[in-house]
Amino acid sequence: MQFVEGGVTAPKGFTANGMLCGLRKGRTKNDTALVFSEVPCTASGVFTQNRVKAECVKLTMQNISDGTAQAAIANSGIANACTGAQGYKNAERMAAAVANQLKIKKEDVIVCSTGVIGMQLPVEKIEENISTLAGGLSRENHVQAREAIMTTDTHYKECAVQTLIGGKTVTIGAMCKGSGMIHINMGTMLSFVTTDCAISSAMLRKALLSSIQGTYNCVSVDGDTSTNDTLTIMANGLAGNECIQSEGKDFDAFYEALNTLNTEMAKKIAGDGEGATHLIECVVSGAKTVESARLLAKSVVSSSLVKAMFYGRDANFGRILCAMGYSGEVFSPERTVISLCSTKGARRHGATDVLGEPEGKEECIRVFDHGVPLDFDEVRAKEILSEDEVRVRVLLEDGTAQGVAWGCDLTYDYVKINGDYRT
Repeated sequence: MQFVEGGVTAPKGFTANGMLCGLRKGRTKNDTALVFSEVPCTASGVFTQNRVKAECVKLTMQNISDGTAQAAIANSGIANACTGAQGYKNAERMAAAVANQLKIKKEDVIVCSTGVIGMQLPVEKIEENISTLAGGLSRENHVQAREAIMTTDTHYKECAVQTLIGGKTVTIGAMCKGSGMIHINMGTMLSFVTTDCAISSAMLRKALLSSIQGTYNCVSVDGDTSTNDTLTIMANGLAGNECIQSEGKDFDAFYEALNTLNTEMAKKIAGDGEGATHLIECVVSGAKTVESARLLAKSVVSSSLVKAMFYGRDANFGRILCAMGYSGEVFSPERTVISLCSTKGARRHGATDVLGEPEGKEECIRVFDHGVPLDFDEVRAKEILSEDEVRVRVLLEDGTAQGVAWGCDLTYDYVKINGDYRT
């Protein structure tokens, strides 16, 4: 398995484009994206767990329920959420515009929106530009599409991986957006995954639902679950592998590649949280179950006080223990070790072998050991916490399971960005 360039158009048969339709006054970058497969696809998706769902989410859930899709359109700037019957009609008009232009069924169009909640979408501007948008579909224009779905994102997020399945090269690509309103419970963002693997819709869904549990569902930026969260995957089968209809080595190979891709995308989202200066990874080892380890890790990265601690580069480990304590999971502080780590720090001081980590990977400083706070070098700790990516390592003595979650620090800029987001 290897990483490759191209995002959603890296797999065979997929093209994309993005352009500025002028949906929000003052926006100068692309605001509408289109992804298209030259042949129909098996498809699956997962959606927000918020009871208040955007109109585009409602439509896409219906359209994708039969396990097929062929195109996806997404706009940024306006979420088309809390917009009632008119909003639903606007989502339908987006799907119809794509279907008419590409000569496909409107039920095979995925529709997504992101941006300000409670504003009606000027869908006529998309309709006026759909021929230009579709006319620019190409493998190269994934770069236009990845920009078009961004709101407060500071950089685009895309990835692609290749692996061998049944002797055929299979590619999986993705682009996503996510910076604010990001919390555990689906993954809270827009994500479009494409693949040329031949796989049934049932097995595609099985792989997707399993993978998100340890990837997108382990990301938290601010504790808010969006109204628009959507993650879809389309598989067109053009890689030529024998169609995956059941579990086995081919399914395992596909799942491994998909999970690698989803992990990378989840980290990109966490690292680009609104106003963030640090990507925070929490690794809990020695738990009874994977689920328990993940829940403890999620509680740590979701804590506002832990986030603030990392912004201040303050090794206030009591906040980590506190977050673990109210997670609902049973663990013993008297059998817990906590270390704070970063990779770049290893190049300054030389890595130490902490919690079983091979030397040379990262430097860790142990701050809590079996119920007892440790004396540690505060200056060295601040250096470790000053890197762009920092890690909390928690070692329990309850079992052999491990779980990981990702988040970011909480900064003044988060409040600035969201204080006047609508106006």
